[in-house]
Amino acid sequence: MSTGLVTPDDVAEYALRLGDDALILAQRLAEWSASAPEIEEDIALTNIALDALGQARNLLTIVGEREGLGRTEDDLAFLRNERELRNLRLVEQPNGDFAHTIVRQLILSTYQLSLYAELTASSDEDIAAIAAKAVKEVTYHHDHAVKWTLRLGDGTAESHQRMRAALTDLWPYHYELFELDELIERLVAAGIAADPAVLRSTWEPRIKSVLEQATLPVPDVGTRRPTGGRRGEHSECLGLLLAEMQWLHRSEPGVVW
Repeated sequence: MSTGLVTPDDVAEYALRLGDDALILAQRLAEWSASAPEIEEDIALTNIALDALGQARNLLTIVGEREGLGRTEDDLAFLRNERELRNLRLVEQPNGDFAHTIVRQLILSTYQLSLYAELTASSDEDIAAIAAKAVKEVTYHHDHAVKWTLRLGDGTAESHQRMRAALTDLWPYHYELFELDELIERLVAAGIAADPAVLRSTWEPRIKSVLEQATLPVPDVGTRRPTGGRRGEHSECLGLLLAEMQWLHRSEPGVVW
């Protein structure tokens, strides 16, 4: 394990990873606005998207402050290309049908519930403060995903089949959530970041319990484990998402609200 000192750039990189996760998730969920299968879900998914956007703003503000390059949260959100983003590949996956969105939410919110609970004890005061607020929000996000997983998984034959298909498609992306690299090693040693091994130890039994209640078996996905998001290696769909998300800001440089 690395024993190197932690620098402000290290904390900025960690905040960037978490901020990009929240930013891209917010954009994906916002795509459901006025398109969800129920009016209540228009409101619910939009609220979850707004929570994620708030988390992104707070985390990207830390990035701007720690890196010392004069970049604002808007600069970081709207003026980077896909190779510069550090989000998990899970969050950039297209919404697909409603089952795909719910499975993505279940995998991610179960992870974030453990992540932010751990980060409330971070030795970095700014990270800990953001986590204290975020853990309350992701508790609702998780409850929402669990409710729909149970409803669809143990519902009709069609809803069950769609949930199984979504699990098969998205389950391989969960491995990236718990990857350990040299940066995380140093930040964990300094008490700043959450230990991926600890997160997995709580995530796995929690999500498997939900799937069992929903009569959904854990899919056998072989050796398929998409990765690289933390290094800026993304799928084509992220470029398309950014083209829509960043269009106004790039077409009108310096625009302010």
